[in-house]
Amino acid sequence: MSAELISILVLVVVFVIATTRSINMGALAFAAAFGVGELVADLDTDTIFAGFPGSLFVVLVGVTYLFAIARANGTTDWLVHASVRLVRGRVVLIPWVMFVLTGALTAIGAVSPAAVAIVAPIALSFAAQYGISPLLMGAMVVHGAQGGGFSPISIYGSIVNGIVEKEKLPGNEITLFLASLFVNLAIAAVVFVLFGGLKLSRASAGDTPGGEASGSGEGGFGGGVGGKDRADDGGGGVSVRTEGGVSVQTAEALLLTPARIATLSGLVVLVVAVLAFDLDAGLTSITVAVLLAACWPEDSRKAVGQIAWTTVLVICGVLTYVGVLQEMGTITWAGEGVGDIGVPLLAAVLLCYIGALISAFTSSVGIMGALIPLAVPFLAQGEIGAVGMVAALAVSATVVDVSPFSTNGALVLASAPDVDRERFFRQLMVYGGVVVAVVPAVVWLVLVVPGWA
Repeated sequence: MSAELISILVLVVVFVIATTRSINMGALAFAAAFGVGELVADLDTDTIFAGFPGSLFVVLVGVTYLFAIARANGTTDWLVHASVRLVRGRVVLIPWVMFVLTGALTAIGAVSPAAVAIVAPIALSFAAQYGISPLLMGAMVVHGAQGGGFSPISIYGSIVNGIVEKEKLPGNEITLFLASLFVNLAIAAVVFVLFGGLKLSRASAGDTPGGEASGSGEGGFGGGVGGKDRADDGGGGVSVRTEGGVSVQTAEALLLTPARIATLSGLVVLVVAVLAFDLDAGLTSITVAVLLAACWPEDSRKAVGQIAWTTVLVICGVLTYVGVLQEMGTITWAGEGVGDIGVPLLAAVLLCYIGALISAFTSSVGIMGALIPLAVPFLAQGEIGAVGMVAALAVSATVVDVSPFSTNGALVLASAPDVDRERFFRQLMVYGGVVVAVVPAVVWLVLVVPGWA
């Protein structure tokens, strides 16, 4: 048995053990990276550690630390109430606002994980307060980021178009952008319907400032809309203590205290630093969080404990093992094996699936950079349209970023407050698996089979 096949089988065993036993998948993956790296691939420790995703570790820690402080001092509550007022209490619009916002950020040049790092904590805080499915909100954020991710001036778009030009393949920047936009928009619409989006049309945050609930329990949503502003009146009803027509708790949430002003300013600094100056989102987040903690230590005393350490362990462990696979050549081995198939259409769909599966655990950009050149030999035969094939590979390799092992999915998982993280992790993993299983076949059928040249 080849070393490459052994490494794939070990990965399968890691998944089986983690899902059937109460063992952190990241810890198992670290052990697998050590065992396979040392015993099978004969890698030294430095080479194994080279796969550790240091930048992602800092992003996860920095973003969750900053927004833990923001939750403690009430800034996220202020943002949620402000969002409700912006859409005039129509909660049903909020997931789409988040989709458009992240899509706009990536379309104008933000790296997809940076856009998700900025928007996801706010979106997931809103979901927690108003009883919206965190899976729905997280998927809308990620698919929004990928929907705008291939505009001609975006990072992903520039990279793929550069590879196409380097490989002397026919290219069409607009087709690439629209393919990603429409695929992610369609997926977002399906997710919106399946995970309770239509029910949100029956929910209203009310007409009062900050979004009071109407008290109608029809939608329920687990104590959702306005639930935090209500109190039991002792007789089975609900009463709200108000002053001037606005509940006291809502009025407090709308106040701009010095700590909240500083936190909002810090978030603006984060956005500008990442988008305008291309600074690292993780390091910038930690810097802002430390400054806030130094000024208001009482608000941030427990914030370090609220960093998503379990998520950090899972993601870093799995990606370290994937780094070992890359160092061993397992990924290249699998791709070349598919490229040698003599049936171009079959090779095309298999490459889309390989891109989707591997990208769910590693860098989407890296996979696109590897798969597009692998497709060159059979594209040169003229039986497969190059424009459609490149678009299919690009979409397949990025739409799966909802996986909890990808940077975007990990950010969504880490940013969700007040959830059962193990359950949410499983939901994201199942959803990511469905996307991996379905989307490559669909984009192959729509973009490759017709022979878009």
